[in-house]
Amino acid sequence: MPMPNNDARPNILFIESDQHNHAVIGAYGDTVIRTPNLDALAACGVIFENNYCASPICVPSRSSMLTGQYPYQNEVWTNSQYLHSGIPTFAHSLGSIGYRPVQIGRMHFNGGDQLHGFTERFIGDHNPNHLGADEVDHGSLQGTAGPSRISLELSGHGQSAYQVHDQRVAERTLEFLSDYVDSGSDDPFCLAVGMMLPHQPFVAMKEDYDAYLGKVPPPRNPLASEDEDHPYLKWWRSHSGIEDVSDEEIKRCRTAYYGLVARLDTLLGDIFDMLREHGLFENTLIVYTADHGEQLGEKGLWWKQTFYEDSVRVPAIVSWPARLPQGVVINRVTSQLDLNATMLDAAGAPVLPSSVGRSLLPLIDDANSEDWQDIAFSEYCT
Repeated sequence: MPMPNNDARPNILFIESDQHNHAVIGAYGDTVIRTPNLDALAACGVIFENNYCASPICVPSRSSMLTGQYPYQNEVWTNSQYLHSGIPTFAHSLGSIGYRPVQIGRMHFNGGDQLHGFTERFIGDHNPNHLGADEVDHGSLQGTAGPSRISLELSGHGQSAYQVHDQRVAERTLEFLSDYVDSGSDDPFCLAVGMMLPHQPFVAMKEDYDAYLGKVPPPRNPLASEDEDHPYLKWWRSHSGIEDVSDEEIKRCRTAYYGLVARLDTLLGDIFDMLREHGLFENTLIVYTADHGEQLGEKGLWWKQTFYEDSVRVPAIVSWPARLPQGVVINRVTSQLDLNATMLDAAGAPVLPSSVGRSLLPLIDDANSEDWQDIAFSEYCT
């Protein structure tokens, strides 16, 4: 595939949410959730239905996404480890050809290096960045952000710090785009946006919670398999206190989770609308994904931390109307590391050393278009 010349290089907008179950998106077939903005993005681009992260926990998954390397390669196995500053990321590669990569919001870097190739960073994470630092104070929701039964017990409607964080991230992203437009620059921008939602606490604003109250179905497979006897899973259920989750807790958590996904979609919609308003949408490569999934009660499990499908399978939507076909669904098994390689390929940037990711652009070129008559957002693609 011929690469674009410097004048035709796309803007790059990489969006990574936190703990978004791959199936809870309208474009992925969920008939209850209302995600008009992600659905519109999918209608303007490509859905990868079977995309997997490298690890079902935050820091290893994000480090793998950044470097194109599996955890055994970059040696980031847990949330308590640092990504070595000597390992190049997609931000380094894009910077080497003239982009100025900017990070806004969640990325979950540990240690003194809070850039890892990005030239600027705004807002930051909603967690301590140095081991041994005090945990974030969640007030009356203290303890609900971790894998603990209290996150199920205190579920419902209200306000969490994560929602406030994401609102500010969205506002700062709009400020960045406004400044870019005002600058009159001909250079393409490169922006990575990290959201906390829909990560627990399972607490959604009342309007979002009420919109899904009584509408969210129960888990498809709420019970563990009879032959599930792996010692780790038995320990995990007992350790995290989820051996006897009540029907009421399941209902509240799932309702709140759908509300959080809907709120995330609304915030992303403001960003997509600004791109369209200023004529930037056509030549912007937008990649939407999540660092990992959410069990959401499937197999009687919550959060992530396992290698079951709902933990490791993640949404992956790629849109670039100036170059890619629209309304394509690809069922091939792909990896988040491939999304890394795809961004570099689209920009004509150097391949990362030791990366195992492969560009998905050739696969997209060979794909057949699907019927998108059920999605009434095609006007956004022009």
